[in-house]
Amino acid sequence: MTDSQPSVLLNTGTRMPLLGLGTYGLQGQEDTYNAVDAALRAGYRAFDTAAVYRNEAHVGHALRSLLPKHGLSREDVFVISKLGPKDQGSKAREGCLRSLEQLGLGYIDLYLIHWPGTEGLQVGDKRNPENRAESWAVLEEFYLKGTFRAIGVSNYTVAHMQELLKSCKVPPAVLQVEFHPKLVQKDLRALCKERGVCFQAYSSLGTGLLLSDHVVLDLAKEYGRTPAQVLLKWAVQQNVPVLPKSCQPDRVEENGRLFDFEISEKDMERLSALDSGERFDCWDPTQVS
Repeated sequence: MTDSQPSVLLNTGTRMPLLGLGTYGLQGQEDTYNAVDAALRAGYRAFDTAAVYRNEAHVGHALRSLLPKHGLSREDVFVISKLGPKDQGSKAREGCLRSLEQLGLGYIDLYLIHWPGTEGLQVGDKRNPENRAESWAVLEEFYLKGTFRAIGVSNYTVAHMQELLKSCKVPPAVLQVEFHPKLVQKDLRALCKERGVCFQAYSSLGTGLLLSDHVVLDLAKEYGRTPAQVLLKWAVQQNVPVLPKSCQPDRVEENGRLFDFEISEKDMERLSALDSGERFDCWDPTQVS
């Protein structure tokens, strides 16, 4: 990734943009193409997909088609994908190879274990930690071969992270979790900072429900910004990468305008004070053994 967009330095020595396009919910080649086109035009240089989104092939096709149009090469973008829960454990290698094939980009900049559990197992099943360990060993192989330029995890709790950090040969570069003013994740952020793991946000807008919060609306009016821009800026101003998603090109462009204003320290604290531990996303990993 060679673009000059604001970025964070990973423990692999490579840089990851602070702003990326989330593609959850993007379905169909045309909608994906239009969203990726708008994102590239607006300066996005990171793109986040996953096996469970069922759009890796469309994301890969859009990038291969559009990079030349925007005067960019493969090295100018940072592509993230994730191993699906159905491939956790013994099917991990097959899942990794499938993601590489679907994207068709030669390599993946960051590949994550999407979920600490395994599809088909109860959350308390003791095979979950065994499968996580087996999956991580496979990701390490792909990393050491250079096919994955960085590896990490998503939706891990402090306990899951501690377990991984004790046993891994290659430490995770990134932890991607739900993060917004009502879910500040202090303990996870502290652990990541201590161990050199980049903390990355998804669901920064609380699946849209935070856009109507009165504090967010007040600050949006005060700064002359959209509620989404205020929520996203709250994260990136803390050096936390974000992945806003939209299938509307004008909204993609609007969400990307984050680097030409600052939120005051007082207002940052006002947003952080909303923390209640509330999750809006359907993924809650706290019960997974």
